[in-house]
Formats: sequence, structure tokens, C-alpha cells
Amino acid sequence: MSRRRHSDSDNEGSQTHKRRRTSEPIEIEDRLESLICRVGEKSTSSLESNLEGLAGVLEADLPNYKNKILRILCSVARILPEKLTVYTTLVGLLNARNYNFGGEFVEAMIRQLKETLKNNLYNEAVYLVRFLSDLVNCHVIAAPSMVAMFENFVSVTQEEDVPQVRSDWFVYVVLSCLPWVGKELYEKKDVEMDRLLSQIEGYLKGRVKTHLPMLQVWTAEKPHLQEEYLDCLWAQIQKLKKDRWQERHVLRPYIAFDSVLCEALQHNLPPFTPPGHIPGAQYPMPRVVFRMFDYTDAPEGPVMPGSHSVERFVIEENLHCIINTHWKERKSCAAQLLSYPGKNKIPLNYHIVEVIFGELLQLPTPPHIDVMYTTLLIELCKLQPGSLPQVLAQATEMLYMRLETMNTSCIDRLINWFSHHLSNFQFRWSWDDWSDCLTVDLEKPKPKFVKEVLEKSMRLSYHQRIVDIVPATFSALIPAEPIFTYKYEEESASSLPGYPASITVGNAIKSRASNEEILTILKEVPNPNQEDDDDEGESFNPLKIDVFLQTLLHLAAKSFSHSFSALGKFHEILKVLTERDEGKLHILKVVYEVWRNHPQMIAVLVDKMIRTQIVDCAAVANWLFSQDMAHEFTRLFVWEILHSTIRKMNKHVQKIQQELEEAKDKLEKQHNKKQRDSGDDEDMDMDKNSDKNSDKNSEDEGGQLEEQIDRLQEKVESAQSEQKNLFLVIFQRFIMLLTEHLVRCETGSVDISTPWYKNCIERLQQVFLMHHVTIQQYMGTLENLLFTAELDHHILAVYQQFCALQL
Repeated sequence: MSRRRHSDSDNEGSQTHKRRRTSEPIEIEDRLESLICRVGEKSTSSLESNLEGLAGVLEADLPNYKNKILRILCSVARILPEKLTVYTTLVGLLNARNYNFGGEFVEAMIRQLKETLKNNLYNEAVYLVRFLSDLVNCHVIAAPSMVAMFENFVSVTQEEDVPQVRSDWFVYVVLSCLPWVGKELYEKKDVEMDRLLSQIEGYLKGRVKTHLPMLQVWTAEKPHLQEEYLDCLWAQIQKLKKDRWQERHVLRPYIAFDSVLCEALQHNLPPFTPPGHIPGAQYPMPRVVFRMFDYTDAPEGPVMPGSHSVERFVIEENLHCIINTHWKERKSCAAQLLSYPGKNKIPLNYHIVEVIFGELLQLPTPPHIDVMYTTLLIELCKLQPGSLPQVLAQATEMLYMRLETMNTSCIDRLINWFSHHLSNFQFRWSWDDWSDCLTVDLEKPKPKFVKEVLEKSMRLSYHQRIVDIVPATFSALIPAEPIFTYKYEEESASSLPGYPASITVGNAIKSRASNEEILTILKEVPNPNQEDDDDEGESFNPLKIDVFLQTLLHLAAKSFSHSFSALGKFHEILKVLTERDEGKLHILKVVYEVWRNHPQMIAVLVDKMIRTQIVDCAAVANWLFSQDMAHEFTRLFVWEILHSTIRKMNKHVQKIQQELEEAKDKLEKQHNKKQRDSGDDEDMDMDKNSDKNSDKNSEDEGGQLEEQIDRLQEKVESAQSEQKNLFLVIFQRFIMLLTEHLVRCETGSVDISTPWYKNCIERLQQVFLMHHVTIQQYMGTLENLLFTAELDHHILAVYQQFCALQL
């Protein structure tokens, strides 16, 4: 800095200097950010010397860039939690050199913590509290004030009329900090810590865990327990306490600086009261700890820590943090995972694969999009070709062996992952190892899994390729060739009642006849329902739809684009044919009939028809649950169509709600502007005519906005009514199907637990979990109309588990 000031006296270079000064602070700020963010990464120097050097640089820049340094350090505490102890050590070194800066940093962290809790950013809040707790190890924060904060957190368990998930979160925060700071707090405040853990134990014993079955990946407790996350963490902390708080896996760079840090003055945390509960607040959902491997599965090299050892928690937590930080960049994410500190002390590949599958199969939904996990595993296989593919193959084999007890939603994700993964490795797999699936009922999970994997693989390849790669013995599971089935060109077609009309309609479409001409031809199609109904004009004629749609889709069967174009071109005719609900159902039935060997085409055509309002969402739900589709009920494509339909409905409602909010904001701004202008007008008495004109214009605009708001309000209410009706239709159909099955089994004294029943009950769970945010709005209606106390307890249990997720 002194050199720069000295050059001011140099008149000749003064102009150049002035130009440089504007960009120099920005350059220095960027350099500081880069230095802080990159510390702890691979380097030729040791971590300790890098930290000491960086602390020196930051101390020198504190007079000019203190606020910037504070902002960066607060940010990395929140967004780079995997380097937690690196940054706490850095803050400790700065506090030892500049006590006031340490105090300002602690205050800034507390402000940030309050802000994250206010905005419901609970994951980030966990990282901030953990950072503060580790500052106790670095002699920045006094241990008694940290214990006091933890006591305030645990006091939330005493609140009345609050959801259990709120208390769960505050207990989890405290327990999850103890692997880092438990030893230090116990040395300084053992009596208070014993009292704190005793309170937590009392709370955990009284928790309701109705939700647990809904979140478990497997229904079986062998070979690994499917534990609720707080129970598992409590067991890990109990073992840590028994081991005198000795853990061997947290990187602790501050130990090297103990002589410096112990001389530093410590700060007390300002009193922190957890913000009160706000009705409607969305707390993190409970979850189940995913376990796939134990020490017997990794025979060579380092031993995998036990399920209840705190090292397992620390490793998994750090790997989750790395994925969360780098998930958008698969290459850097894979590289960061493989360069995990202390990797030589653990079977890292096994931990990485288990954590990735744990996230992919997490219920209700994975933290990130499914395809990210596929690309990440592919990248890891490329970086570690000698070891990771073998671990991944072992994991896949284990997952296949445990399909019988796996949740149906998780099987869906496994199918999507495995087919996508195979497509990147020439579909090579030792299929013969899975030949056991050929000797059981094809409705059982293993053969269904293989069949769906081949179906999905065909979407990523072509039919003949799948036939070539799979052994001939698997022929029963190979998907049918995806060809169009046009009944009016079969040998016996001439005897069909719609055959003559199909030829006429086909010729009309080829000769580019107008919509009116085609509708005139369709009027002549005989009505099979006419005998039952004397009023010819009013009766529904399914043959019209059959003849027109079969012929149209046959002519457009060449590709997705041809089919989309055909639906767009003859949209008007299709709207006329589907005026009634029977028409909407029948049009879907025809789409299935012609493309039954091509599920992907069915899915995209149904999607297109919803978008173009040829059919509505309720019609799609009714069709999927109809008797015509009963034989396909357990197929994956059916449920992909249903969930896609629900998502479309939800997006439609959200879009109109957003438009309404924007219009209301606009009107409010206009009112505020008008009030400001009227205040200014009292001081000014000129240009009265122009003022009158502008007032008139703003009044007109305000009136138009109010009309627009009224219209949008009606649209929102109508869309929400449609949305509620869709869920009522879906749940009603589920209840009918399941009740019929249960009565049938009870009457015939048969076990209810068939593959179909498991699939159906878990599909009901899936609908609740995948759309939980929307469904919660209609809980009252569902409880009053469908999920009443009289309902069979097998079905009602699913609803009660769902309710328990946010209790």
C-alpha cells in the first residue's frame, strides 16, 4: 500500500495511476476470494503453512477489505461445509491476531444464522451452527456460551402444539455438532452436557415414528437395519461418548496451531433464541439412513467403520456435502469425492457408492435430479477404471438380490439409472447371472425389473440391439417390437363395422380435405350405441373416434414429429370428438390400442393431448385406472404418465397463481405511486390539465388491473378445483381397487400380500410422497370424503404415515 501512495507524487504517471485505481480494489477482492475458496485444495505446500500464509495476507488486508473478508468467510461457512475445519482454523488464526475481527465475525455468523432460519434454509443453518461449534476448538468462542446455545435449541422440544419435525430439526443440529466439538464441551461443561443429552434422550424415547415405513427403501431389516435418522445418530453419539469422545476421522488442522490459538481471547455468543413456530412452515422431512455395505463387503484394504460408529456419520456427512457443493459439475464432483482427505484409512469407493445410491433412492425424493447420479457414477468409473466399476457391479448385484423387499418408487429409479448406465457401456452386463428371474412368476419384482430395464434400454437404443445383447433364454422379458397396430389393415378388417369409413377418411386426409369435409364423412359412421338410445343425435359414437384416430395415427406413425403434426393439424376435429367425457376416455383407449407395443409413444402422445386440451388430467387418471388398462397396471410407463399428468396440473395452477400475484403487485405499486403523486400535487399548482389526463389514465389502468385480478382469481379457483378433483379421482380409484382386492382375499381366505398388492399400495404411497406439498392443501377434503375411520386399516395406514411426515 505504501508503494502505491508513493507513486502519487510522480506527476508523469498520475493519469495512468488514476485509471488503475478503479480496477485495483476489484482485482484484490477477487484475489482474496480465490485465495480463501481454494485453501485446503491440493497443493505442494502443507495445509498448515498455506493457512498460516493466508492468515498473514488477510490480516494485512483487513484495514481496507474487512467487510469483504467477513462476507467471504461467512459464505464459505455456509456453502463449503466439507472444508469446515480448514476455515474455522483460519478464523482462529485471524482472531488470535485481531481480537476485534473475531468478534465481528461471530456477530456476522449469528446474523446469517437468523436470516437462514427466517428463510427456511435449514440445511445451510445446520452448517452454520456446526461452524460456530467448531470455533470452540479454535478458541474463538467460549465453550459455556456454545452449551447455552445448544440448551436453547433443545428447549424447543418443550414447546406445545408444534410439529414434531420442528423439534427433530433442533435436536438433530445439536447431535450433529458433537462429533466435532463434543470432547471440548465435555471437558469444560460436563454436568451441563450430561443434562442436555438426558433431555434429548427423553425426547427421542417419546417420538412418534408412524412415518417410518413410508420412507424405508427396504421393508426387511436384514441384512441391514433401516433406521430413522435421529435414532441412528443418537446411537452413534452414545458410542462416541462411551469411547470418551475420541473419533479418528475429522481433519483438525487447528491442532498444529494450538500454542498460538490457546493464547487468544475468546468471545461469548450473543444470546440466541430459536425463532418461534409459524403455521405452515416447511421443516425438513424425517429420513431413513441408507445402508448397503458393511465391513464384510469390502474384504481388501481398510475396514469400513461400523453402522453405529461416529466415523461412519462424519464420512457420509462430508461426502454428502461434497456432492451438494459440486453436483452441477460432474467432473469436479467426481474428482473432489476421490480426493477425499483420509481416503487411505477407509474403503472410499464403497463409501462413495453407498452415499450416491443413498441419495438416488432417498424417499420422498432425491436431493438432486436422478440423471445427475448416473453421470456422476459414469465419471467416477472413468477416473478409477481399475477399482470403482467392480464396486459398482457388486452394489448392483446386491440391489438386484434385494428387489423382493425394495420400495416400488426406488425400483423405478433403479431401472432408470441402470438402463442409462448400461447405454454408456455398450449394454454390457453378465445377464446369465440373473437367470434366476426366469424361473419365477413374471409379475414378481426380479423379472419385472429386468423387463423394465430392457424396455428403457430400448428407448436409448433400438429393438434389434436389445435382442442381440440379451441371451435367447431371456426372450420372455424382451420388449415387443415397437410397431403400430392398425386393425383396419389386418386380414379380417373388411368385416369390421368401421372399415369402409376408415378407407374414406384415409383418402380424405391424404387428399388434404378440410375439417368440415372429414366431419361430414364421420357423421355417416354407424353408431354401435344407437340401439340402446333412440335419440340418434345425443348418443355417444365411439366408432367415430376409433375410425378417425386409428387412421390418422396410422398415416403419421413414422415418427414422434409426424404424430405431433397430425394432432396439431386435426386439433379441431379431435376437440369435437372429445366434447364428452366418454369421448376423452375413448380417445385414450384408441391411442393405447394402436401403440400398445410402444409405451414411449403412448406417453408422449398423452402428454401432447393434455397440452393441447384434447383430453383433461382427470380423464387420463380415469383411463389409467380403468378395466381396459388393468393388465398394464404394474407397468412403469403407466405411472410415469400419471405423475407427468399430476405435474402438469400442478404447474398450470402455479402459473395462474403467479400471474395473479404479479397483477396484485402491479396494482399495489400503482396505488402507492398515486398516493405519492397526490402528495406532490399539494405543493404544485401548475399543468393542471396534464395532471387530470394522467390521473384519468392511471384510473383507467387501475380499473383494468382490478378486472384482470378478478378474472385471474376466478381462474385460480377453477384450476384449484380441477386439481383437487384430480387427486380425489386418483385416491378414490386406489381405494376401490385395494378394497376389492382385500375383500376378495378375505372371502377366499388368501394372503393379501401378492406382488400386485405390494405394487399398488406402494404406488399409493408414491403419489402421496411425490406430490406431498400440493396434497397437503387438500388434507381436510381427503379426510372427510375418502380417508375416513371406516376405511380398511391397510389403506388408512398409508394416509396416516403421510400425515405423520409433517406432524
